[in-house]
Amino acid sequence: AAGAAGQEKQLAPTLLSFFIYNPKLGPKEGEEEKKILFYHPNEVEKNEKIRNVGLCEAIVQFTRTFSPTKPAKSLHTQKNRQFFHEPEENFWMVMVVRNPIIEKHKDGKPVYEYQEEELLDKVYSSVLQQCYSMYKLFNGTFLKAMEDGGVKVLKERLEKFFHRYLQTLHLQSCDLLDVFCGISFFPLDKMTYLKIQSFINRMEESLNIVKYTAFLYNDQLIWSGLEQDDMRILYKYLTTSLFPRHMEPELAGRDSPIRAEMPGNLQHYGRFLTGPLNLNDPETKCRFPKIFVNTDDTYEELHLIVYKAMSAAVCFMIDASIPPTLEFCRKLDSIVGPQLTVLASDICEQYNINKRISGAEKEPQFKFIYFNHMNLAEKSTIHMRKTPSVSLASVHPDLMKILGDINSDFSRVDEDEEIIVKAMSDYWVVGKKSDQRELYVILNQKNVNLIEVNEEVKKLCATQFNNIFFLD
Repeated sequence: AAGAAGQEKQLAPTLLSFFIYNPKLGPKEGEEEKKILFYHPNEVEKNEKIRNVGLCEAIVQFTRTFSPTKPAKSLHTQKNRQFFHEPEENFWMVMVVRNPIIEKHKDGKPVYEYQEEELLDKVYSSVLQQCYSMYKLFNGTFLKAMEDGGVKVLKERLEKFFHRYLQTLHLQSCDLLDVFCGISFFPLDKMTYLKIQSFINRMEESLNIVKYTAFLYNDQLIWSGLEQDDMRILYKYLTTSLFPRHMEPELAGRDSPIRAEMPGNLQHYGRFLTGPLNLNDPETKCRFPKIFVNTDDTYEELHLIVYKAMSAAVCFMIDASIPPTLEFCRKLDSIVGPQLTVLASDICEQYNINKRISGAEKEPQFKFIYFNHMNLAEKSTIHMRKTPSVSLASVHPDLMKILGDINSDFSRVDEDEEIIVKAMSDYWVVGKKSDQRELYVILNQKNVNLIEVNEEVKKLCATQFNNIFFLD
């Protein structure tokens, strides 16, 4: 067997299994299979499924004796890590992730070393919670499915949704951003913001069945009428799933703003990202995806209409009891299309002006992640979104792990605090938490000391955040 002893291969963490169960559904012996509502991979033998679910049930029950209100969140073993989440009473979701492995060769045979301390609990617990939030956005709660048609309907919905969703998880590139699940906001001047505001008001008035609207530019949010928690998961769906599927060369208008004085029959660039493909075809279907919002109180079911012109996208949400007709879609296209096209080129022009004023920046010596818990605003200069599904960090995984560790420390205490870590070869990692905001900075400078690092971070706060926080 080839392979010198020096050869090491790193295997990333992978999803081993994912299941959802409700212990109340099969309380008697011999009925254990009834508890299982969804199990991936499905080809696992029945008894093994029952065993794994039973084990999770036992762990949860066992840990309840020590803390009745907060049972186990995760279980660490040598080979894998299990995460538990109870999103609705008695409904448990479990995700089992294999620890990363270092594969070495010894006497020609592969030897596996499991990296037991690599995975961050908080990151993967957040991923599991988002699995539920995303399911709920498109299907409503588990309980609602039970009311609509019992266990059978719930199982069908879970199967249909998770069969596809689990393929998009990419566990090897999950990091601190998954914990925040924040929203990147598009920076705008007041004038343009008012234009957008008045555009939304006009649209809601002329398309009177619209209940909520959200407005995005360049995959960043500008305005939303939804509750924060609903918007953050809708934002995740739009930016990681819907928009990337519709990538196309942005049409002219990037640098050639369209003049608004042109006559009314102006060619516009608007099109539907959800719903009808061709408005001129009388047979075309006007089907829109349904979403569920405010599931804790009013429980609203809505049609999601996403309409885009150049880099601007608007989401119109209308009550699901009103089926959108082709006539409505044509009306929307004729009203929204031209105005959104003009607006998109206005924003683009303004954005380019602002960019010129701020000047081109040379590669800074630091990278940062900023998150604000109050409005879920998130900003990262560490991540480059290369592909639709994966956001890649441009720094070493070890550094990302330090960020995650600092974040875990922050979440244990309510007070404001600051942590500075000297990492490998000339890297410094600084975490600051102040008044619901968190900032993580990675600096790479040779021969600096603690005082200089602190000064650098102060400078960064002054330039990037206009001193909005950090009490010195």
